[in-house]
Amino acid sequence: MKMLRIFIVLLGIAFIFFFILPVFTYRILNIGNITGLFVGFLLFVYGIAFNVVNDTLKVTWRAGLFKWLMIPVMGIVIMCFLTAMIIGGMMIKTCVNKPKNDSVLVVLGCKVIGTSPSLMLRERLDAALDYLKENPDTPCILSGGKGSDEGISEAQCMYDYLTANGIEGERLTLEDRSTSTRENIEYSNELREGNLLGNSIAIVTNEFHEYRASMIAKKLGVEAYAYPAKTHWWLFPTYTVREMYGVIYEWIGLKH
Repeated sequence: MKMLRIFIVLLGIAFIFFFILPVFTYRILNIGNITGLFVGFLLFVYGIAFNVVNDTLKVTWRAGLFKWLMIPVMGIVIMCFLTAMIIGGMMIKTCVNKPKNDSVLVVLGCKVIGTSPSLMLRERLDAALDYLKENPDTPCILSGGKGSDEGISEAQCMYDYLTANGIEGERLTLEDRSTSTRENIEYSNELREGNLLGNSIAIVTNEFHEYRASMIAKKLGVEAYAYPAKTHWWLFPTYTVREMYGVIYEWIGLKH
């Protein structure tokens, strides 16, 4: 029991460390790291007060107190854990769905800081660079509009980055109207069909985002494959948990 208690405390500390790191590095605070911090705090407190909590639960259960509440709570915890495991498995499965030779590359936009790509957008662009250099005949659609706090459109930012790194501008088509993942894929596919660019699309986005993007593509009737970008380790947990909420949002049929 002592080893289990130590493990739970260390697990809680690990959760707190990984999910608070984005706050101190990039001032990122979203539902992903809020969830992670909450779980980490619960694990830490439970580990510290391990015996007290367990004894209290046993006494409460035997006395029949709050049993009507404890059973649903336990059920919710188990359901959340299983849901996270299922989504994680689908994310991994989607990432190995490699592009066909006749696919057009579609790079999904992300935050632009002034006129420069954010860290996550740069991760996607570096993945696109690798693919385009290895497949010199593959065309590419750059998808992303201009937010109110961005100096240029995400598509233009991506175009500038790729051409500065040796990719011919003639291979790149800009889609600069979209404001969401759904619009990214819908508008990019319209450009693919209108310009006769391949028979399917290969989506370049961060690995945690590929599953939801592929779900949206399937709903839109678009044949899609994945070419995932690697997310920095200290951002990966926060954005993976955040994306799980997005996946559930998509599962229940709400557009995003």
